[in-house]
Amino acid sequence: MERVGIRAGQKVADLGCGALGHFVFPAAQLIGADGIVYAVDIQRSVLEQVDRTAKDEQIMNVKTVWSDIDVYGATRIEDGALDLTMLINNLYLSQNRPQLVREMARLTRPGGRMVMVEWKTIATPLGPPTAQRVDKEAAKKILESPSFKLLDEFEAGPYHYGLLYERTDQEA
Repeated sequence: MERVGIRAGQKVADLGCGALGHFVFPAAQLIGADGIVYAVDIQRSVLEQVDRTAKDEQIMNVKTVWSDIDVYGATRIEDGALDLTMLINNLYLSQNRPQLVREMARLTRPGGRMVMVEWKTIATPLGPPTAQRVDKEAAKKILESPSFKLLDEFEAGPYHYGLLYERTDQEA
């Protein structure tokens, strides 16, 4: 998280956050009380679990948002509101990748960042079947847009790769 430039006071969203909020809660800690983390998911039960955890842990800067991230304009967050948009282990699940990219661009402010972390296309003890995964070069093509400029590629542990983008002032 620190590598992608997360800082105190930022507005961050984890698109497809999952019930455990693996990235929601560390982000909430890093941004502090003056920031906000939007935990976005299509499954209401997932958001209920994130809400419960936030309440149990007395984490007040997490807001859950129900949305289909594959639909442009569906996420109830203002245009350009986010300093950092995270898409972690969800690109392979997307059924409408062009709309997903447009939605991430809509949410991220110019100069803000978008980080995408995805499963490597190797056999691993965890994760989706290898045939469903998106390799790094294919992901870069999917994310290719006038709205995003690639800043960095990185290893995100033994099973994942990451791509870090900056939001330009161009529209897709």
